[in-house]
Amino acid sequence: MKEKIIQFGEGGFLRGFADWMIQIANEKAGFDGKVVVVQPIEQGMCDMLTAQGCVYTHLCRGVEGVDVKKIDVISRCVKLYDDFDSYMALAENPDFRFVISNTTEAGIVFEDSDKITDRPAKTFPAKLTQLLKKRFELGLNGFVFLPCELIDKNGENLKACVLKYADLWELGDAFKAWIENENIFCNTLVDRINTGYPKDEKIELDFEDNLVNTSEYFHLWVIEGYNGLCDEIPFDKCDLNVILTDNLEMYRTRKVRILNGAHTSLVPYALLSGFDTVKSCIDDKGMNEHIRKCVYDEIIPTLDLPKEELVEYADNVLTRFENPYIKHYLSSIALNSVSKFKVRVLPSILEFIKRFDKMPETLLFSFAKLIEFYRTDMTNDAADVTEFMKTATVEEILANTKLWDKDLSYLAEEVKKYVNK
Repeated sequence: MKEKIIQFGEGGFLRGFADWMIQIANEKAGFDGKVVVVQPIEQGMCDMLTAQGCVYTHLCRGVEGVDVKKIDVISRCVKLYDDFDSYMALAENPDFRFVISNTTEAGIVFEDSDKITDRPAKTFPAKLTQLLKKRFELGLNGFVFLPCELIDKNGENLKACVLKYADLWELGDAFKAWIENENIFCNTLVDRINTGYPKDEKIELDFEDNLVNTSEYFHLWVIEGYNGLCDEIPFDKCDLNVILTDNLEMYRTRKVRILNGAHTSLVPYALLSGFDTVKSCIDDKGMNEHIRKCVYDEIIPTLDLPKEELVEYADNVLTRFENPYIKHYLSSIALNSVSKFKVRVLPSILEFIKRFDKMPETLLFSFAKLIEFYRTDMTNDAADVTEFMKTATVEEILANTKLWDKDLSYLAEEVKKYVNK
């Protein structure tokens, strides 16, 4: 098999998401591609990967059962802090076509202290620019970039950083034109809960594996910017949930409103009622009914994607909530609940009123529970937000434009119906 993919990052998420998908594309659709992993920071897992021949086991686990797959798509690891020359040599292989990355939300940044002569430069985009400069000088084709960092417009931001380094390092107009014309920077949205190494479990395998990785079954990769991707990596021929689109924002909104919105509309009510995990709520008849009313009756009608698609996604979300292998504590979701409610739930409330000229009762009930929740000692938020929410009246809270970016006083009578109910 040819090495076709350079991957920045060797953590559990990429091994349980992108590499798992490439494995399936190799097995089911003849992609015939290998991944070279670059360890982008000094400390990482490349030594462990190399020690077991870059082979590891991935387990998908959920209400669907357990699926065990041996992953052998990684051909080798490059530790660029130990062997910068081997990293730069990757530019010489014309077979490389794709660059996948997950350098965390803080990874795609620009720092003007980086120098092209550094071995290596500090930031991920600077390291990438060093590689791209050599690729350009060799007269080879560019890459398709599939960043998995959880930031909005991740591909556009990565490209912007590369072009800033091109200016900082005075790499010339021809190089910048090559970046623009010969490289494709896709925006992506990734969604899969990766649960990592199963520390407290004994799993029987046919070899000693110190890099066993686990995740839920659900996976979603939405890719904007290259509609020809599946002509090169045949994800569409192996039943993988990869969506190519010209409008990623619709899918981001779907995720924020349905998945995150369900969490945020549930958590204050559930914590006030004595529940501790998402699964414990799903297993309770009353809580389950509350979530379903929020999602199916009041959130989905405010979204613009086809209803069948939205319902299918919501069904998947609730199945994910039932996963016995994932212990998702409500207290961790409750962090900064006011700002989360503003982004994840409030738009559904306002859009519902706009479209149907009536109040979304279940979501406003959740709003009331949010206010009640901040009157307890269970909250985890900025001190000024916590103090205000604890002492203010419902009217004062809803009128606070700093919290909601608008005056919500007209919701007061409806919200007050549900406070302490």
